[in-house]
Amino acid sequence: MNKTSLAPLKRLSNIAATLTLSAFCVSALASDKGEYTEDREACSQYSITKRPLFGDLHIHSRLSFDSYLSSQRNGPDEVYNYAKGLPLTLPGANGEQTVIAQIDRPLDFAALTDHGEFLGQVDACQNPDSILGKLWPMCMMSRAQNLWVQLIAASWWTRLGGQTTGEPSPSNVCLFEDCDGRQISVWNEVQDAAERHYDRSSDCSFTTFVGYEYTDASNQNNLHRNVIFRNEHTTKAPISIYETGQSVVELWTQLEEQCIKGDEGCDVLAIPHNSNLSGGMMFKDPKTPDELRLRRSMEPLVELVQHKGASECRFDRLSGRGVDTTDELCDFEQIPADNLHMLGSVEGEMRSDRGEEVSIDDFARRNMIRNVLKDGVALRSKLGENPFQFGFIGSTDTHSATAGGAQEKGYVGHLGRRDSEYRNVQDHFVSNPGGHAVVWAEENARDAIFEAMRRRETYATSGTRPIVRFFGGDYPADACTAVNRAELGYGKGVPMGAVIESAELNGPARFLVYAQKDAGTATHPGYDLQRIQIIKGWADAEGNTHEQVFEVAGNPNNGATVDPNSCAAVGSGYSELCTVWEDPKFKADENAFYYARVVENPSCRWSTLQCLDAGVNPFSDQCEEQSLAASEKAREEQGASGEVYKNCCRSAENEAFYSPVIQERAWTSPIWIQSAL
Repeated sequence: MNKTSLAPLKRLSNIAATLTLSAFCVSALASDKGEYTEDREACSQYSITKRPLFGDLHIHSRLSFDSYLSSQRNGPDEVYNYAKGLPLTLPGANGEQTVIAQIDRPLDFAALTDHGEFLGQVDACQNPDSILGKLWPMCMMSRAQNLWVQLIAASWWTRLGGQTTGEPSPSNVCLFEDCDGRQISVWNEVQDAAERHYDRSSDCSFTTFVGYEYTDASNQNNLHRNVIFRNEHTTKAPISIYETGQSVVELWTQLEEQCIKGDEGCDVLAIPHNSNLSGGMMFKDPKTPDELRLRRSMEPLVELVQHKGASECRFDRLSGRGVDTTDELCDFEQIPADNLHMLGSVEGEMRSDRGEEVSIDDFARRNMIRNVLKDGVALRSKLGENPFQFGFIGSTDTHSATAGGAQEKGYVGHLGRRDSEYRNVQDHFVSNPGGHAVVWAEENARDAIFEAMRRRETYATSGTRPIVRFFGGDYPADACTAVNRAELGYGKGVPMGAVIESAELNGPARFLVYAQKDAGTATHPGYDLQRIQIIKGWADAEGNTHEQVFEVAGNPNNGATVDPNSCAAVGSGYSELCTVWEDPKFKADENAFYYARVVENPSCRWSTLQCLDAGVNPFSDQCEEQSLAASEKAREEQGASGEVYKNCCRSAENEAFYSPVIQERAWTSPIWIQSAL
């Protein structure tokens, strides 16, 4: 056994995870495994040059109000079993438990992140002890099977969480039920489930993290964070908006006080997600030096993609303009609205004005992470530190307990009955299956994965599983032919997520990037790669921000497409791509960041596959007639209402963002090059 004194690996307030080129090259390939911050066996598989581990750090079970009242009844154990490859039973569109789901491949790690505010209250409604608790209207509506009653309950819950115009306030059911006691009890249940499914043996087959979601969304502007603890040492209870008010800074402060400073062995991260739905509120300039310090230390990562859309960048095909970008690939999985009212479609109709499309001119720049990164390098000169130095991950945000269920084919939805079966195409057409969080770690254990997240050696995928590496430093032109490119990558530079001081470079910045296609499964092989791009963002001497997309490997015009009748791949791409690229516009006195975007050949979107399964071909001239027939069948046989399959016939020519054909992708965490202050 490799045991320790449980002394945490504390970080300095100036974020010691920021790595310089010289410091990293010295220590990157050190062979000492070090000590664990927990009691466990050493992993039999350990790699100095690290290996990619695929996970999901955003998962909801029946312990979340919006999962439970959508007729979803699977709990923490079922979440982890599904993540490990076992089948799961889910509600159909009518709320009956009839849908069988199974992930295409097991995950390496996962974290259950139910809404921290409501753990006790949801339990009180699910399992009331008193007569008044059983008869409390909100709880009765949450347990109901009628869809419209469930939606009224959802509105009630969001008001309690301060997500409308009022302040957060617990439900009055807590006058009759011990919500505080239940909060602790359910939090312990979450921790116990994580422990049961964590493989502490030398096999290291599956890793769990204890976590929860902090759910701040004033007026439905999303400011949510997933709080992930390093090991079994956690706060006594989730720190929620009831403890912090609607202040993310107070969340960071209390996590630092109660966990990092307050509990021997405790360490924690907060991961923001869906800045695309934040109404421009998620990433504001820090008001004080302490706020700057807390943001840098508590939030090294951002969730770039999940089922409520992608937050990299935004480009409107119809207007030919973007939100501070001309990058045409920024039309990928964009949500029309800029707030959580995007979920307001019922029976094919958007029921909220705020759920309608927001124009390019009215869409906040900092809803998009690339713009946040650009502003960060500009702010460094003013603040002395970059407040927005984020690595990238993806996840699902499933509310159906389907951890890692991000595949397009066989996608069963992520919100219980509300997007199950035909309701997925009808009401959640703009959503998507989500993505994966990928870390480069020495072994599949909590410490190694958490440290990878801390140093930002991570990347996001849109749901497939390509293997991607990205290094910056000083590489020879023939680095792609090296016997061990990883050793060369670490030995001559730094990996994704790190920082290079420009004074350390002997000339322009050079990058080594390579990717292998998703191998897929025996029944569903992965798609070929089409190209690798490097995206650069920088601030000039006057503080103005810029970006440029460079095509560095592959062929964007390879002619690959899909068969319009079967969605089978047509044409070929690459099983592997590799290149060494030098920035032709490098200036040592500018602050800049670079990240790689790996793009696959075209494939059919999940909605296209489901439309075809229903007998509606989005590519066909007879699509409208097929849609009417399929909708009539759904009304007769499944009790559906409205024009169920009308969305299938939407045309990419008339849509700002939607297309029946997509290109799956991966985004590496950036590498920053910063000049002397």
